[in-house]
Amino acid sequence: MVSLRESLGLPPLVAPAEDRIAPDVPDLDNNTLKTALVEMIRMRRIEEDAAKAYGRGKISGFCHLYIGQEAVAEGTVLAIRPDDYMISAYREHAQALAKGMDAKGIMAELFGKKTGSVKGKGGSMHLFDNKVHFLGGHGIVGGQIPIAAGVGFAIRYNEEDRVCICFFGDAAINQGAFYEAANMAVVWKLPVIFICENNLYGMGTAIRRTSATATLAQRADGLAMPSAQVDGQHVFRMYEAVYRAVQRARAGEGPTLIEALCYRYRGHSMSDPQKYRTREEVEQAKEYDPITGLQAILAARGVLTEADVESIEQQVRLEMDEVVQFADTSELPPVEWAFEDVLVENEVNHA
Repeated sequence: MVSLRESLGLPPLVAPAEDRIAPDVPDLDNNTLKTALVEMIRMRRIEEDAAKAYGRGKISGFCHLYIGQEAVAEGTVLAIRPDDYMISAYREHAQALAKGMDAKGIMAELFGKKTGSVKGKGGSMHLFDNKVHFLGGHGIVGGQIPIAAGVGFAIRYNEEDRVCICFFGDAAINQGAFYEAANMAVVWKLPVIFICENNLYGMGTAIRRTSATATLAQRADGLAMPSAQVDGQHVFRMYEAVYRAVQRARAGEGPTLIEALCYRYRGHSMSDPQKYRTREEVEQAKEYDPITGLQAILAARGVLTEADVESIEQQVRLEMDEVVQFADTSELPPVEWAFEDVLVENEVNHA
């Protein structure tokens, strides 16, 4: 019987004790990896609490969870600097947290409260925080991809040593906007890293039914753009791929397309009945969980014990309890705020 991992095209699992960083990529020390583990657990817990809050009617509208994909976001953040940009689609809560956004501001935004990151006006799909260079959450499928190219153009125009990370889903790569933006990025050698999170399903349709190419990374071939298919359930592999792409971009060599193979445990959104896959498939995918995988690596290195994991879990649980309480007790935005922040009130001096 073909395993789920084989059917997804994922490479064989590497035993934790044998795990290593590629020789041309800087190694990650144990303290960095322990911090990465904490951050991945924080991502999972904030999403689990968002699911509970949605069930209680505290969160309205759509809510798309990232549970199972944490290694993609964390591996990416490990390979960039705080001043680099990140832009994403609507499954962005964990990515925003990984980029440094305040957990209370994220949850309050999901609750639609005035203390949210964008004053309760954006909700689940439109998180934003320019202080940490997280440029959204975008609800239009593929809508963020041309914006990422624009950010890359601004970086080049201003002669800055920065890059722009652009996350999008597997179905979004079928949008014409991807090819238009990616072509411009190649022509102008823009410092953009396009990361396609292939979690195998575009809403409820399996990607293998909608893609003419064997891999989504192959879509870059016609654009003369370097690409890579990566095990997105493995924080090391994500870090390696993004690090190489970032080094290319900073050297003025242009964009890269990374296809991150991953798996979401929850539906496309909270309202998804998930009739397109079986519970057995989901449970099999959990055997390669990115968090327990990193825990195993750290345990094999002798730097993490079961007691350490329990302590981390407890600390994160306490933090997220405070986060939810903050969001729940915060006030709703006043009605008149609907008419604020709509237009730029002050003229911009172009002199």
